[in-house]
Amino acid sequence: MSSGNIRLFMWVSSILCLICGSYGFVPQYHYMIDCGSPTNTSVGDRVFVADTSDSNALSTPQEIFAKTTLKPISLSNDSALYETARILTGTSIYTFPIKKLGRHWVRLYFFPFVLESYDLSTAKFSVSAQNITLFKESHVGNGSQVKEYSLNVTSSNLVLTFAPSSKSFAFINALEVLSLPDELTPESARTIDPPGSYQSVSNKALETIVRVNMGDETVFPQNDTLWRLWISDDMYLIHNNLAEFVSNITAVNSTIAGAMVNIAPAIVYGTATKLMNSGDDPNINANVTWRFSVDPGFEYLVRFHFCDIVSISPNILFFNVYINSMLVSRNLDLSNLTSNIIGAPYFMDVITRVSDISKLNVSVGPSNVGNPMPNAILNGLEVMKISNSKGSLDVLDSDLKKGSKMKVGVIVGLAVGIFTAVIVAISLFVLCRRRRRKYAHVNHSKAEGNFATGGMVTKYSNNGAAISSSSKTGYRFPFVAIQEATDYFSESLVVGVGGFGKVYKGILRDETKVAVKRGVSYSQQGFAEFQTEIEMLSMFRHRHLVSLIGYCDEQNEMIIIYEYMENGTLKNHLYGSDLPSLSWPQRLEICIGSARGLHYLHTGSTKAIIHRDVKSANILLDEKFMAKVADFGLSKTGPEIDKTHVSTAVKGSFGYLDPEYLTRQQLTEKSDVYSFGVVMLEVLCGRPVIDPSLPREKVSLVEWAMNSQKRGKLEEIVDPCLAGQIKPDSLRKFGEIADKCLAGCGMDRPSMGDVLWNLECALQLQGSEEKSDPQGQSSQVNHVNNLETNISIAQFSMGSVGDLAGISMSTMFAQMVKDDMR
Repeated sequence: MSSGNIRLFMWVSSILCLICGSYGFVPQYHYMIDCGSPTNTSVGDRVFVADTSDSNALSTPQEIFAKTTLKPISLSNDSALYETARILTGTSIYTFPIKKLGRHWVRLYFFPFVLESYDLSTAKFSVSAQNITLFKESHVGNGSQVKEYSLNVTSSNLVLTFAPSSKSFAFINALEVLSLPDELTPESARTIDPPGSYQSVSNKALETIVRVNMGDETVFPQNDTLWRLWISDDMYLIHNNLAEFVSNITAVNSTIAGAMVNIAPAIVYGTATKLMNSGDDPNINANVTWRFSVDPGFEYLVRFHFCDIVSISPNILFFNVYINSMLVSRNLDLSNLTSNIIGAPYFMDVITRVSDISKLNVSVGPSNVGNPMPNAILNGLEVMKISNSKGSLDVLDSDLKKGSKMKVGVIVGLAVGIFTAVIVAISLFVLCRRRRRKYAHVNHSKAEGNFATGGMVTKYSNNGAAISSSSKTGYRFPFVAIQEATDYFSESLVVGVGGFGKVYKGILRDETKVAVKRGVSYSQQGFAEFQTEIEMLSMFRHRHLVSLIGYCDEQNEMIIIYEYMENGTLKNHLYGSDLPSLSWPQRLEICIGSARGLHYLHTGSTKAIIHRDVKSANILLDEKFMAKVADFGLSKTGPEIDKTHVSTAVKGSFGYLDPEYLTRQQLTEKSDVYSFGVVMLEVLCGRPVIDPSLPREKVSLVEWAMNSQKRGKLEEIVDPCLAGQIKPDSLRKFGEIADKCLAGCGMDRPSMGDVLWNLECALQLQGSEEKSDPQGQSSQVNHVNNLETNISIAQFSMGSVGDLAGISMSTMFAQMVKDDMR
């Protein structure tokens, strides 16, 4: 929108606001069907009608109504739509009469579940609308998801076709067809490669890849006139320490925002992510960058949403905008674009092409003009894939794939020609030396294979690339290998379910047992955790951290493969299952192993790694009940040397969160220490962190246990399974450590090194015990030998050990860290 006609736009906008009132856009018609459901389903103020012959014009040779007993999880309030589905065993057609030609949204709702012999996650099918291929020969991925498409309908009927692949079927949980306001989709947009030209999109189909609200705040469909979900941007930020989240909805000009409510709701313009306060350093030259996964070989329409909610006067905010290092706008001045109206919403559309990478980076950064203090801001972002010349949005039809095939053909042709030309010249030489080279090659391969894989030479082939099953290095596994290892993700092999997805037990071809964690598709929240966990586990190797074996990101899958931990989670051995109880020495050793893993994270590299989700469910036990810390999806790199904390949105598990981090959004290593203190109480008491079934004073484990600790009655809350096992000195020491870990102020908490030292003291105070494992096998355990350090605690008297409680022992663990790394 140019500055020349902004005032005319405001006048028209005011009239539209008076006409529309507070209701926003009212579509001329809106088809909504809850597929497979015999009754209507309410989603907020909308009603999805029952799937009957009166509700749709479906032509199909055979259909099956399916219902699940699962309770699907969705970011929105549409979970009820995923409880039923219509299974289509043949090519099926939905026909919708169109009363007004033009832009329409088609939203397809999917949630794969299992019904008798139908596992919807294995369904492979294509969907097309008119002459546009929406997706082709694909699985819809895992978890609940909505695929949203914008189509320019030019005929009196909109026809959706579902075509199952050979020996497969199709399914749909719900669908929605919505007429759109004319101003929502541009007729054309400026391109940035090449820059300066304009390209028409009026006859193109669009697929919504991501819709993001900056400011680390999710906007739910019920707060959007077009029922759009705007995902919080925190998961897409590359460097959180460079960003600052801002919320100032009252600063948004309500007149303009009311007229633009169909472009984006006011709450999107009232929140923003901006460049972190530079600390009065005018020379700062950092950008705030968000990273999104896209399909190469397509063009993308990128819509930027801006609103200056941080300036107190016009003409002081200037910044640059980039896509994949290409300049979108230099010295962007929102004041000039909005006639010097502070808080006026503004949006900008550009088209970019992604040629050979699967990432799209969007950045805003400081300008060299205007206010001497650098700043940059972004309020919202939408990325939409544009259909190609074939009328397709599917990656199988991408221009890159076609170009790649041509390149491969040329390369193959040249290779064959060269090979034919030289084969005659070298044939005699090869025959003469083949025997000698054969023996040399065999011997070298054996030695190299044993060195690289530790004797494990079984490999899968992925387009010619060898993928080892060694647990010493993480590799990119082909999806077919993971399907084979998990019996095609058999429900009988599920060993756990978390926020990221299900965990399956798997067996590789060399009989190695693995744990396979399968997440949701790239378009859903969770990709950042997937990427973070792989990066973190690839950086570190430690016997008290769960090892990464490999990963898979084929077919929009997010799969991580770990070493298999025979005895599952610590949580399951403490409560909520019928597993045998752990003895007190076992529990102490598990706490010590976990503390070693966290201590290594905090001190094993130049910058500390903060786990951010320490809990009993993320501590796993191997066949010998050795503890290993797992799940690094929320982990963060610690602060810079000259900083005391990392400012970031609060993430973690309820009940384990550091109250200081919760209130100030300032993350430090001491946040992990607090969470570990909560785990120690779980270990001691054998009960959940929050248990609403208990009397009010016992609902919170932390409050209940700390009250007992203050009264000197800690023995009253000990797990009944430990009756008579804990020596008073060991219990007292353990309670003191937990109390210090749970201090309200992070500065008052010990380091993980100090926690580890004191836990070793508690184990020493318990002494040598006759320990029985859960299988009833007895073994004599000398706990003093488990210190694994050259500093013998035995040289101290019991009195001097007690005096060490307030002394930092972090430096004494330097050797222990080195030993653990070995």
